[in-house]
Amino acid sequence: MSELLNRRLALLSERTNLSLLEQCLHGIERECLRVTGDAKLAQTPHPQALGAALTHGQITTDYSESLLEFITPALANPVETLASLDQIHRFAYTKLGNELLWSPSMPCPLPDEKDIPIAYYGTSNIGKLKYVYRKGLALRYGKTMQCIAGIHYNFSLPESVWPLLKQTEDFEGDARDYQSHAYIGLIRNFRRYSWLLMYLFGASPALDAGFLRGRAHKLEQFDADTLYLPYATSLRMSDLGYQSNAQADLTPCYNDLISYTDSLRKAVATPYAPYVEVGTHNADGEWVQLNTNVLQIENEYYSNIRPKRVTYSGERPIQALVARGVQYVEVRCLDINPFLPTGIDLQQARFVDAFVLYCALQESPQLANNECRNAASNFLTVVKEGRRPSLELNRNDGTIDLKAWATELLEKIKPIAQLLDQAQGTDEHVKSITAQQAKVDDASLTPSAKVLASMKQHNEGFTAFSLRQSRAHAEYFRSNPLSAEEQAHFEELASTSIAEQAGLEQTEEPVDFDTFVGAYQASILRISN
Repeated sequence: MSELLNRRLALLSERTNLSLLEQCLHGIERECLRVTGDAKLAQTPHPQALGAALTHGQITTDYSESLLEFITPALANPVETLASLDQIHRFAYTKLGNELLWSPSMPCPLPDEKDIPIAYYGTSNIGKLKYVYRKGLALRYGKTMQCIAGIHYNFSLPESVWPLLKQTEDFEGDARDYQSHAYIGLIRNFRRYSWLLMYLFGASPALDAGFLRGRAHKLEQFDADTLYLPYATSLRMSDLGYQSNAQADLTPCYNDLISYTDSLRKAVATPYAPYVEVGTHNADGEWVQLNTNVLQIENEYYSNIRPKRVTYSGERPIQALVARGVQYVEVRCLDINPFLPTGIDLQQARFVDAFVLYCALQESPQLANNECRNAASNFLTVVKEGRRPSLELNRNDGTIDLKAWATELLEKIKPIAQLLDQAQGTDEHVKSITAQQAKVDDASLTPSAKVLASMKQHNEGFTAFSLRQSRAHAEYFRSNPLSAEEQAHFEELASTSIAEQAGLEQTEEPVDFDTFVGAYQASILRISN
């Protein structure tokens, strides 16, 4: 263990500081497709009874009108975060009729591209902007890829921890600058070690054959309608997922916050010839994309983890980061576990907390060129063949057995798990380490292996397996309804959001949409560091 990590652990374990670890915040965003009872994509609009997707803080849509997104508040106790996620699911099921929430990350058999409905957000300018942005995504990447769902795990340390940790290293700058510096350091370490999360929690080793739309691939045939890789952990996070020639050369720099935001801002302002050729409007004068640049907006850049800051109304993510620094990180590479009703459980949350905290506290030198290459290559290797016996990964200038490195990492994370348990008066974090070590020792215990084992056991392909799980989860939620008080709370949130969207559309200043988009695009160019 590094000397710096030891110093930091000793500092945090002091009685006056230990309670800081109880103040970390955890939030979860879970995406899931609405499907019919026979596993087809729901063609119905976003259910109005769930509220307005534009203005509801907890129930919205992601890319498609059929792709729900459930968002918990950021809470200090992950038990409460998961309880919140569970309640949102229970409420949703009171409004879904005969529809189901699809259990895995990879989508159900999809209709033709033209029949995948883009999410609609009403007639306000911001609602139209969200819609046109999604039209641009369809143009650039196709709608099929946008139907992949995942779990985003948001994590922050309390603000008061950073002045404490600042004492452990030489840093010129104020507490806010140090906080951003430390979060970017966390992200560098996450890039080094996130292959481990894919091995432990990847749950998408198979997919519906129609997903590839006839594209060339190197997958194997499981049955007539299912493709898979025998040792894959997460095809969702492989190069079958988010493909983009425009983004191929876009590698945001994680040396510091300024270089990171500069690289994204440049991408939002740099034309990309194939998009320029298409233009922003079609022959009928309708918008088809927000601009012709590498990225329409900064959130279009797909990454496994993002530095984040809560934005003010009308503020762009990069503006918030530049103005007030990094506030939390969003872990974006987690598959939905199709065996779990909400897609994630407490044991996984406990481990992710310990893992991310390790990334924050461990020394994090700048990424050298070979390290960047190794990080990308290790991640891709693990998502495609992470369970292959004797698999080796790249480390420094050599290779190392995946299981040996995973065991080594879990040993290093264990003192952090012990510290979290000490702070919270539990043993759950250390137990979560033990459970992960069992998966390292026996790959058949991983979610990806369990998916394939279940498919083989029931002699079913991807769709039949997923539908069976979706039905079981629907039964779980429907047989455990919310209390009258909880149901009333969600009904109130839904009706309030509908009123808020209506109010926004009625009171909005009369600015035509072209002018609104122009001002929105210009806002990112005006940022000064």
